[in-house]
Formats: sequence, C-alpha cells, structure tokens
Amino acid sequence: MIENYLKELNISYELLEHEAVFTVAQATNLKNKIAGSGCKNLFLKSDTSAYYIYILPDNIKADIKALEKFLNIKKLHFASILELEKILNLHQGGVTPLGIINDTNNLVKVIIDKSLVNKTLLMHPEVNTKTLAIKYNDLIKYIEHLNHEYLIFS
Repeated sequence: MIENYLKELNISYELLEHEAVFTVAQATNLKNKIAGSGCKNLFLKSDTSAYYIYILPDNIKADIKALEKFLNIKKLHFASILELEKILNLHQGGVTPLGIINDTNNLVKVIIDKSLVNKTLLMHPEVNTKTLAIKYNDLIKYIEHLNHEYLIFS
C-alpha cells in the first residue's frame, strides 16, 4: 500500500527485500546493499496520550529526557503493541513513519532528528522484510500530504 502511494505522489525510492530484521544490529548488514542513512523509529506516547514517531540515526541512543524537554511534556514512554497495531496498523519490529498513512485520525506527530535532514533515509515500508531508501525531502512531502505534523529535533 505504501509503495503504491509513494508512486502516486511521484516519490522515487529504492527498495530492498530481505529476511526479517527486528533490531538495528540485524539491519546493519543491509547498509552495504542499499545506500542511505540507517534509521531507528520509536513509537512513543506522552503522559497526556499524545503519540509520536521519533526518527533518529540508528547509531545513536535516543535521549528521551531531552526529547521530553523539547516537546515540553513530563513523561514519554513506548506506546504499547496494541496501540501500534490500532493506530498505525503496524507490528513490533516494523515501526516506520510511513505508517502514518494508516493514522486517519492524525494522532501521531513525526519527530525527525536534525542530523537526518537532507539525507537519504533507510526505513521499513510497513514490514521488516523490506528496506526502503527515501530522500528526506520526499519523506516531508509524504508527511505533509497526509496532513500530519512533523518537528525537527535538535
């Protein structure tokens, strides 16, 4: 579904099919098969039940405290698997900002680490048996077309 939608928006991408990967460490081996910056995507929930997908480089640890301060909220934690399935129609190990296509109520804001701006980003297109390379500007086009908010986290 996502791939067809990207084509409708005239967004070019490269796609690599592979065995399922569940961790950043497992995905590391894919980087020599597809060009781009590896990303990890965290599905987070605030203490006020706001939802976020946080995209950051796969080689850095998420600074949740700094993100809480940036968002001016008290507490962030991982959303549940049930919430992931209900809101984004995604499964554990397949979190992707491209999943906002399934968020018809616009509950999820996308947060992008500033170090990923203007790069080609590697992410799953809903399933963890594929990796998609998409340019940053095309991801923004996708997010905006789906009327979702995004923030650049510095």
